[in-house]
Amino acid sequence: MSNERNIRRTILPNGLTILTEKMNHIRSVAMGVWIGAGSRHELPEVNGISHFVEHMVFKGTKSRSAQRIAREVDAIGGNLDAFTGKETVCFNMKVLDEHVPTALEVLSDLVLNPVFSPEEIDRERGVILEEIKMDEDNPDYLVHEIFTQNFWKDHPLGKPILGTKETVKSFERDTLFGYYDSRFLGGNMVFSAAGNIEHDEFVERVTRKFESLPAGQSVNGGEPPKTAARINLRNKKSLEQVQLCLGVPSPPVADEQRYVTLVLNTVLGGGMSSRLFQTVREERGLAYAIYSDLSPYRDTGALCVYAGTSSSKAIEVVKLVMEEFGKLKQVPLSADELRRAKDQLKGNLLLSLESSMSRMSNLARQQMYFNYFFGLQEILDKVEHVTAEQVMEMAQTLFQPERVAATLLGRLDGLKLTRDLLVC
Repeated sequence: MSNERNIRRTILPNGLTILTEKMNHIRSVAMGVWIGAGSRHELPEVNGISHFVEHMVFKGTKSRSAQRIAREVDAIGGNLDAFTGKETVCFNMKVLDEHVPTALEVLSDLVLNPVFSPEEIDRERGVILEEIKMDEDNPDYLVHEIFTQNFWKDHPLGKPILGTKETVKSFERDTLFGYYDSRFLGGNMVFSAAGNIEHDEFVERVTRKFESLPAGQSVNGGEPPKTAARINLRNKKSLEQVQLCLGVPSPPVADEQRYVTLVLNTVLGGGMSSRLFQTVREERGLAYAIYSDLSPYRDTGALCVYAGTSSSKAIEVVKLVMEEFGKLKQVPLSADELRRAKDQLKGNLLLSLESSMSRMSNLARQQMYFNYFFGLQEILDKVEHVTAEQVMEMAQTLFQPERVAATLLGRLDGLKLTRDLLVC
């Protein structure tokens, strides 16, 4: 598929896509089974079921107990993990190249043969309810969650990945199997691997395990979500700081202008030399943590600024963020600042691809979102071609006062935030 990156792809008759990238210089192999469905594809009454199923596959298969899975992985020094996102679920493992057969045996067994025993369901329900409480006790996580729920209000993309206490309490064995049978289908899955690995041999092993997997693809359609520019103030007296999120809609993951948006985000709040960090933290001393980040999805996205500050300084921080939005709309970046942002971005991109695990993830995401594999030089060239004028035009598109959403969480002490303060 790609000479530069030594990527190969095979698609099985049932639709399962197998990807490998050979990395001769390392001894590890990372492999991951990716399901093309996440929390945004859930019905409201089963919100959180993707995450629940992700937990439950580790709790035993038809031939292995949870303890045996853990022991087999530890015996080869492996690292077994999983995560649920808005649009994907991934089960992954990293091992030395000599242990690939064992790793593949364990990983395929837990993905293909879960038993969802009622006792384990009851036990894991308690674990996930504690996980929900833990996140509610984490203020910077919680403010992002409240922001997201209001930004994509009444759309599954705005719902929490973990689900709610009510939905998690309702999951039973039949519900889990119903979800599993509708999502774990050949056409809905990618098996990617990167490291010191031979494609043909790996495909042969995967085929033996997965050829009985049913074909088909779950429907992931639906209208792109509408965003809501809400101002949401949530009082929580137990917090010492006010946590704030200010966000606007941004382009989806495969948008042609995505590299322009990446440069813009880097300049705005993507590191210690970024405008927000320098202005809010270094010059004014108003916050310890402040940054901006992008959350791109298949059909939409968000650019969000986060900061933690004192109640008395919160409005000042909001005004400074709006000023930076305004400057990016009105004044093109200087040649120096543009150069710094590009070099930072290129460095981050290259460093992020140094490990077998990050290459494995990159492969799967490119397959799922682009059905194409970008060469490293191709990506660097696209970053290099971004101009100061394009960044300014993107800022003018994104930073429109009527589209800015705001969430403040903490000891607000009568703090007021009105639309007229969100001018940029």
